[in-house]
Amino acid sequence: MSLQMRVTIMHSEPCAYDPSASDVGIVHIGIGAFHRAHQAVYTDSVLAKNGGDWRILGVSLRSTEVADAMNAQEGRYTLVVRSDQRGEPPVFREIGSVASVLAGQRGVAPILDAMTRPQTRIVSLTITEKAYGVDLSTGQLNLADPQIAKDLANPELPTGAIGLITRALAVRRASGTAPFTVLSCDNLPNNGALVRAGVLEFAHRVDPDLASWISVHVRFPSTMVDRITPASSDSFFAEVEQALGHPDLAAVETEPFSQWVIEDDFCNGRPAWEDAGAILVQDVEPFEKMKLRMLNGAHSMLAYAGYLSGCTYVRDVMDNPKLAKKVAAHLQAASETLTPLEGVDFNNYAAELIKRFGNPNIAHETYQITMDGTQKMRQRIFEPAAEVLEKGGDIDTFAFATACWIRYASGRHDSGTEYALRDPREEELADVYAAHGQNAESLVKDIFALPNLLPAAVAKSETFAKNVTQHLQKIRAHGVLAAI
Repeated sequence: MSLQMRVTIMHSEPCAYDPSASDVGIVHIGIGAFHRAHQAVYTDSVLAKNGGDWRILGVSLRSTEVADAMNAQEGRYTLVVRSDQRGEPPVFREIGSVASVLAGQRGVAPILDAMTRPQTRIVSLTITEKAYGVDLSTGQLNLADPQIAKDLANPELPTGAIGLITRALAVRRASGTAPFTVLSCDNLPNNGALVRAGVLEFAHRVDPDLASWISVHVRFPSTMVDRITPASSDSFFAEVEQALGHPDLAAVETEPFSQWVIEDDFCNGRPAWEDAGAILVQDVEPFEKMKLRMLNGAHSMLAYAGYLSGCTYVRDVMDNPKLAKKVAAHLQAASETLTPLEGVDFNNYAAELIKRFGNPNIAHETYQITMDGTQKMRQRIFEPAAEVLEKGGDIDTFAFATACWIRYASGRHDSGTEYALRDPREEELADVYAAHGQNAESLVKDIFALPNLLPAAVAKSETFAKNVTQHLQKIRAHGVLAAI
């Protein structure tokens, strides 16, 4: 039996409290696997310990599958925590913090009703970088984004996250209801400030007085979130059904490690998440930068290099000595771009990441991590590279990661087999490849010239472009492993 199909249950934990005794206090937009493995678990632990009206009403804007699966189980689902020790069986835990899930495709009126209830005191989000409709390089709304344009044209009945938040706050203001806190939990630099800027600009375009009210009364704390959570597969669901004796299509699997750092700035109360292990701070940015540059940066680099090398899972990458050595080198280089953080040893953090990446019981697909590269590479790779360039340091590992991403962006394996790129700017990338696909130097030059992709210091650096081009030429000629 494979590691993924090992079903001996070491420890099964039923829900430790009566969920029905608590009212909903949080509306969460984007109730995917990560939220169910992370924030919902912290909230579940707090409810078990303290009680309180902090259950979660989930919102799925893109599909109905999660809503159907969870509502059939009264919001409850199974969290499967896989040990990083080979051969050790997983822990199964029932989570009861989610009351129900609404699907945006079935109408937004119930979602707005939930967001405008006085009992709703937090609206949180895990919607991925691209779904905010905010240009990450400028912090301004992307008016060309189809969702933003649609919602600005019909602000009273929006269907996207920024529009929904703005409309719900407008209704609460008009009715004299206290505002909610907006809590972004996505892997974005200064995610609180970013969503605040997006909401304020949207509101200003709809009603300048509303924007002024939001700027004074609403809080947008930043967060840093960390827990490796693979996409659920059919084999995983089969494992859960065999273990539990019944199906659970809302189940999620994850690793033992979990971290949540939250800026303690809320306007209408919050759960005592610190009682479940969250870290409440005045400034999230140092933690956020550490995670984005070390964990996420290394994740992107190993995902592109690994996928191109035929590694299906992250653990396969770490089993390859050449790739594992490259991951360690990148972690070291990324750590050198960080300012010291009290209580954190970056070398220990890097060692822990290497252990987590190599977890033999987690099947985290490299292809899952590769998506949306144009939205992720700036904060993970390009911004630290800009700092290294400014200091005259060694930019080789950042150039290597960039070359792997550019090679991946071709959408073709060396054999010629195509794969879906799954990137919001894939048409732009395809146009560049169509024009310069055979010339690595011209390809790099034109990709670097794409608007709002790279910091100016990186886009204009001949040294960085030359290093990336050399890596790309070697990868094309010999493959990733030989290029290393």
